[in-house]
Amino acid sequence: MTGTLPAVPISGTTRLYVVLGDPVAQVQSPALLNPIFAKLDLDAVLVPVHAKPECLEQVVAGLQCIGNLDGIFATVPHKAALAGLADRAGRMVEITGSANALRREADGSWYAENFDGTGFVAGLTEAGHDPKARRVALVGAGGAGSAIAAALLAAGADELSVCDPDTAKLNRLRSRLDAHWPGRTHTSAEPHLDGADIVVNATPLGLAPEDPLPFRPARVPAGGVVADIIMKPRETRLLREAAALGHPVHHGIHMLGGQLDSYRDFFGLG
Repeated sequence: MTGTLPAVPISGTTRLYVVLGDPVAQVQSPALLNPIFAKLDLDAVLVPVHAKPECLEQVVAGLQCIGNLDGIFATVPHKAALAGLADRAGRMVEITGSANALRREADGSWYAENFDGTGFVAGLTEAGHDPKARRVALVGAGGAGSAIAAALLAAGADELSVCDPDTAKLNRLRSRLDAHWPGRTHTSAEPHLDGADIVVNATPLGLAPEDPLPFRPARVPAGGVVADIIMKPRETRLLREAAALGHPVHHGIHMLGGQLDSYRDFFGLG
């Protein structure tokens, strides 16, 4: 195809990166990061690895033994578990309890960080939906949702409502958030959308066409932005129905796009 970068040849000197998930058919990171490797003339490749939750620890242990493997990424549902498989972790991992990237350090240890939240906020702001001084409703308190919650508060969201049916997980997240941003987070088992300027789906609902909606777009206040973190399909049922009702919508791919510079810095890619 005209204008595309040539494929990077795989050889015995190629450095490896993997993205772990269950499923992995939806992952978009190889399509974005591999062209960056090629543009920077780096002998590296990122490949998806399908890992079931019950096999994750064994898979990661094996990967960490591979001498030319420099990084591990995680997508749903492995972000919380991956945080516990690192030797050290950054501030966002400590706040959220989840990680989406591990890098091999010079001494062979593994360092974890989470860029989901900062990437989401960067993408949201670049699209003209700055969360500062706004009321945000977040559905889902898993690995990505936890990181997004912390990043929204750090970015100055005035009030954050987080819902998840797993109340134990929800309470742990609120406790961690309150330690840094006291009194700005409200939690519930069901979505609380009243007065929200921005509503975010941070659940996997929408990956499959038969999935139910994470919340009803009709309950979003007029003019409220509806955002989804699902990248494939790009147009989830949630976003289609929200757009049909006249809501501004924000696509999941922006979250990954907002992370690319952070990944380059984190892995020292130049």
